[in-house]
Amino acid sequence: MSGNGAFQERVGRADKPLDRIGVYVCHCGSNIAGTVDVEAVAKWAAEKLGRRGVIIARDYKFMCSSLGQELIEKDIKELGLTRVVVAACSPHLHERTFRKAAQRAGLNPYLCELVSIREQDSWVHSDKHAATEKAKAIVSGGVERIIHHVPLEPLRVPINPATLIVGGGIAGIQSALEIADSGFPVYLVEREPSIGGHMAQFDKTFPTLDCAACILTPKMVDVGAHPNITMLTYSEVERVDGYVGNFTVTIRKKARSIKTELCTGCGVCQEKCPKKVLDEVFEAGLGYRKAVYTPFAQAVPKYPVIDRVNCTYYQKGTCKACEKFCPTGAIDFKQADEIIQVQVGNIILATGYDLFDPRQIAQLGYGRLANVFTSLEFERLTNAAGPTNGKVVLRDGVTTPQSVGIVHCVGSRDRNYNNYCSVICCMQSLKFAHLVMERTGATVHNFYMDMRTAFKDYDEFYQRVLSEGALFVRGRVAEVTDAARLPGEEGKLIIQVEDTLLGKQRRIPVDMVILSAGLQPRHDAQETAKKFGISCSMNGWFIEKHPKLDPVATMTEGIYIAGCAQGPKDIPSSVSQGAAAAARVVSKIQQHEMALEPIRASINQDQCSGCRICNNLCPFNAIAFHADRVVSEINPALCQGCGTCIAACPAGAITGTGFSNEQILAQLEGLLMLNIDVDGGRAKPREEGVRA
Repeated sequence: MSGNGAFQERVGRADKPLDRIGVYVCHCGSNIAGTVDVEAVAKWAAEKLGRRGVIIARDYKFMCSSLGQELIEKDIKELGLTRVVVAACSPHLHERTFRKAAQRAGLNPYLCELVSIREQDSWVHSDKHAATEKAKAIVSGGVERIIHHVPLEPLRVPINPATLIVGGGIAGIQSALEIADSGFPVYLVEREPSIGGHMAQFDKTFPTLDCAACILTPKMVDVGAHPNITMLTYSEVERVDGYVGNFTVTIRKKARSIKTELCTGCGVCQEKCPKKVLDEVFEAGLGYRKAVYTPFAQAVPKYPVIDRVNCTYYQKGTCKACEKFCPTGAIDFKQADEIIQVQVGNIILATGYDLFDPRQIAQLGYGRLANVFTSLEFERLTNAAGPTNGKVVLRDGVTTPQSVGIVHCVGSRDRNYNNYCSVICCMQSLKFAHLVMERTGATVHNFYMDMRTAFKDYDEFYQRVLSEGALFVRGRVAEVTDAARLPGEEGKLIIQVEDTLLGKQRRIPVDMVILSAGLQPRHDAQETAKKFGISCSMNGWFIEKHPKLDPVATMTEGIYIAGCAQGPKDIPSSVSQGAAAAARVVSKIQQHEMALEPIRASINQDQCSGCRICNNLCPFNAIAFHADRVVSEINPALCQGCGTCIAACPAGAITGTGFSNEQILAQLEGLLMLNIDVDGGRAKPREEGVRA
């Protein structure tokens, strides 16, 4: 019994005895039993499917429970079952559960089939009779399919102990430290000149109001000094080849124009550089930096970067002030990008988020009205190391606001932009309200739709801000304008809003407006996903393997996600997910090898025409083309068994283990109940040996 299609039609063959099949139907509490007559389905399977090899059919309230699994194991041992069909929930949820139960009883786990009568039946129907009949058909399909199953063995691949982490924000930093502290090597790639991510730009963190730099900087220093971590800042991943346990990653290390082996980080080059440039990244456009710079004082690594776009030497061939004054001769204007290849066993993507650009919502006035600020701009205003040394002032750099409006959910929970909640906006806005009142004594209005303060100590922080005198207006802001109409509005920004608690329109004049902008996926998230062979959701976030049970893994083995790359989250959640991803990686490394699902596609090279259609369609980059032989070949360690190539192959040269033509056609026949007597004359038994 080896190879696809090894089982022939068995009915009428004297040399092939019927398999001994067990059918187990789960109530799933009331999830299934509330719509499907589970007992009737089990009884029907025992009576009608006996001629197909079913010798036992049972129903149980929770088949996935330890008692349910023990029931299956006992029957396999005592009744000599050779195949098992479980009618329960989605295979995505519990297929491995029942396979392990079969394996513990001595049955090959791939001779166990899980069919869904919950997601595909009970949850989508209200008619109990119709749902019960459909459940019978689904069970019948599962029985017909499993007749053609063959024993399979998982593929085993060795695991390289090194790990690649892409993104040097707090999630990537946490992952790197967890893995490195476990004694394994880490390559940390960050596209900016320093690690730290968005958190390095913040002043305080909610709800404890810790200094962001005070809690982040020690971790950054630990990363920079750790013997097991190789930092590749100012670098980007260009290509990923290979598979779990054996990835080959090509990285472009961009030229800093600084010889890091000579640089001491003294800062003389920055001091002497005559060229000032608006810092639109770290200072959010509120401050300036030099053409040779480190992003911030606590940057790790300490080495500066020459901005070739704005450097006078690269523009005009003159200046070279930095080179003249550098005491160690570390300036190298001819330095070129370096291409590095590293071998790793696992990859963690912690690429973070982009801030929503409020210019898209023109009526809120950002970019048009001077004293409308984004949340990130306000973070830099309040930061002691920011462009105003922590003073909350208007754009003129002098005037302290006496009244401030904070607008929640800008670009979030809005069907015109991003329909999802950005998680951090409510607490971020409450933090801003506290900081404004603490530093200026100004009157603060918070404009919110709903207050979402769900996590530990969050609601207590909300109550604190209320007690400090912050004012709250429930309603979505319609417009921010500078058109004064009433006394007291001269020189003010006017916030037009419907107060849904008072049930009336209000015009509230303020000196400053802070837009609490939401989080959205990185602008290049789709490109990154394609590079690493994973998928993005409709909103653009990387898709996890399971949103509840496996939120850090992806459908591509060996690729994990952490932090805001997976979806909006706050700092504690990002740290937790970074640590969780690291734990998964360490567990894989410690096993030294990994067992891969044997459900894979394969190409019959005698039939392959070399058209290369499959090469371009494979979402996991698992198919290679051999130009010398003009044929394609599938790397089984990369293949995820999705079936895209099988469906697309015009020559029919590609087959899928576990999804052969015999298995699929047999399941269809079972679903149509063509192999059994069906009440009501809806279908007739097919003639033996005749395919429908």
